[in-house]
Amino acid sequence: MSRIRAFLYAAWFYPWTALHCFGLLWALIMPKPVFLAAIRYYLRSLSVMERLVLGIGYRVEGGENLPEGAYIVAAKHQSMWETMKLHLLFRDPAVILKRELLRIPIWGWYAAKADLIPVDRGGRSRAIESIVEGGKRMREQGRPIVIFPQGTRVPPGTWKPYKAGVFAMYEALRVPVVPMALNSGVFWSKYNAVRDDGTITLRYLDPIPPGLDRHAFLALLETRLETESDRLVTAIGGPTTARPADAPPLLGGPQDPADGQSA
Repeated sequence: MSRIRAFLYAAWFYPWTALHCFGLLWALIMPKPVFLAAIRYYLRSLSVMERLVLGIGYRVEGGENLPEGAYIVAAKHQSMWETMKLHLLFRDPAVILKRELLRIPIWGWYAAKADLIPVDRGGRSRAIESIVEGGKRMREQGRPIVIFPQGTRVPPGTWKPYKAGVFAMYEALRVPVVPMALNSGVFWSKYNAVRDDGTITLRYLDPIPPGLDRHAFLALLETRLETESDRLVTAIGGPTTARPADAPPLLGGPQDPADGQSA
């Protein structure tokens, strides 16, 4: 049944998306609030069809953990599903993305209008510099900044190290970091839906305050985010993620007072 539902959803999704790519071009010349409202309309329509065709809904928990003003969201990234929900979850989020994506015809125009944070990937130092520069600009605007700390999609049951970019931004911006755990990858693979009838959970965890050193921050972020995402994944029958024996040690990580508690 999942394959049939996935086929029906794809048969609707691609024409619907193409229609809106052209049909919402007028929003590119409108003020930012009008543009964002148009984008949210399109994204909400996807959520409706996910529920009607795939039987997949979602819930958000831990909203009380979101600070006022600018902050960083360190989000677990298991599928493309969550990238299509960010503008529904946050008010005008500043998402970090590869600069080359801005060159995609039409889609790149929307990304440019949304005023995201493009990353130069010509070298590690330049990539970090562009993340920090963009982050400071968004901090002044009071916008939430979304970063995927592992730098890529990581399906449930797979471990990948956390990248330096999330600490560079944390150190330079001196704002709270909110880990966002989820279990979307159990329902949604890299390219399409793989399981129907269920509810995806996104959970905001306790914010990590500014001021920790690199090892303490990364250890605390990874421990909180991986532990809670694993809890959400295994609760609905997904695979657990084991940290490899040869993975770098979690040096300097303080005891997490929230360990074992849901946000």
